[in-house]
Amino acid sequence: MSKRLQVLLDEPEMREIRRIAKSQKMTVAEWVRQVLRVARREHPAVDPGKKLAIVRTAARHSFPTAEIDQMLAEIQRGYLRSVEP
Repeated sequence: MSKRLQVLLDEPEMREIRRIAKSQKMTVAEWVRQVLRVARREHPAVDPGKKLAIVRTAARHSFPTAEIDQMLAEIQRGYLRSVEP
């Protein structure tokens, strides 16, 4: 679902944005969407240090692993055992 965003700009600022958008052959709305996407990538919602700490914490744990075919076969055997009388 799309949401509308209203932003109030003074006239000189709006003229400059129109000029930039026109020079890039796009509407002001599309130019603003693209600039906001870039800004979101440059300023992530979660601190990268916090993400790294989470990954490091998870890496300290030991989880069972196997080749995918082996894991799927073990899962299937578990399902079959649960339905046997």
